[in-house]
Amino acid sequence: MKKLIIALFVLKLTFGFSQSGNPAAYYNGFNFNQTGMALKEALAIKITQTHTHFLTYQQAEDAIKVVDVDPTDNNNVFLVYGFSSTICPADVTDHKDHRKRYKYDDGTGACNWNREHTFAKSLGDPDLGNDGPGSDAHHIRASDVDRNSDRASRKFAAGSGNSGIIGAYWYPGDEWKGDIARMMMYMYLRYGTQCIPMYVSVGTVNSIDGNMINLLLEWNAEDPVSEVEDRRNTYLGNANNAYGQGNRNPFIDNPFLATVIWGGSPAENRWPGMFLSNTTFDLSNSIAIYPNPTNDNHINITSNNTIDTIELININGQLVQKIQHPTEVNHSYTLENLPQGFYFVKLTSNSQTATKKIVVN
Repeated sequence: MKKLIIALFVLKLTFGFSQSGNPAAYYNGFNFNQTGMALKEALAIKITQTHTHFLTYQQAEDAIKVVDVDPTDNNNVFLVYGFSSTICPADVTDHKDHRKRYKYDDGTGACNWNREHTFAKSLGDPDLGNDGPGSDAHHIRASDVDRNSDRASRKFAAGSGNSGIIGAYWYPGDEWKGDIARMMMYMYLRYGTQCIPMYVSVGTVNSIDGNMINLLLEWNAEDPVSEVEDRRNTYLGNANNAYGQGNRNPFIDNPFLATVIWGGSPAENRWPGMFLSNTTFDLSNSIAIYPNPTNDNHINITSNNTIDTIELININGQLVQKIQHPTEVNHSYTLENLPQGFYFVKLTSNSQTATKKIVVN
């Protein structure tokens, strides 16, 4: 939600909800020395076990009046997919475009807002219903009634500019696409096979996880976390709040967690003090080479990330073999007919490199 970041920068300093620096106390004791599917499963367990307060369908709507409030004017709530700075009733003609609305105008008419299930209820398998995932405030947002109707149950797809219909699909808008991506990732971790990302979005399938759509990873990287996301995440993460659930959305706390799990272009890293890094993502931690030493002139390479290039370099620094876009089978690559000797294997993935030593007997 790019346009709100600058406007709310001062409030970030005042309220201190940013996760920049280190994880919140919520993650005390959590093992972040994991990557790929291991990290995904560990985070899924974390956000499920800490989800101790389950909201009713009505409470999820009431929560919006708290968690989506404009901090510069607490009479208004932000409307997901909105982009126009005008508001009702001063300007009714383009009400579907409004970014904000009076928080008590929840209803069914023009200039009203209602609940938008960003993971559309009917796209879940089974349907999300009105309980559990259907009333999880981490993905329920305020939306203009008519814009909500326009989106309906359309899957998310690539686009540019403001929100709108793209063929049979829906583009959430440049300033909302990151919010959407992080909510879809949360729903996948929290509700598993009921809320698979490919149910709610279209695009290239991730090579590490066949349920993930790479478009969501792109949106997560391109649209940084806003103060609005931070504020609602902090509130919902406290079960002592009237509408708090007790669990947090890890991808709001640190979007780079998605990169560590699914790869892709590095997203914003809000915990630079940890092993994670925006610019030096440790590809080597996600790679295994076996057997090493090898006695039958071949090695297998497994990685959580798609390998773009494999280079075999001898002890004298000479390039012996270079493979662009090597064939991958179940996240594994194979080098065969290797002559005896000591080698370095240089691997490149998403502009990151890692070098491993191998011995061929």
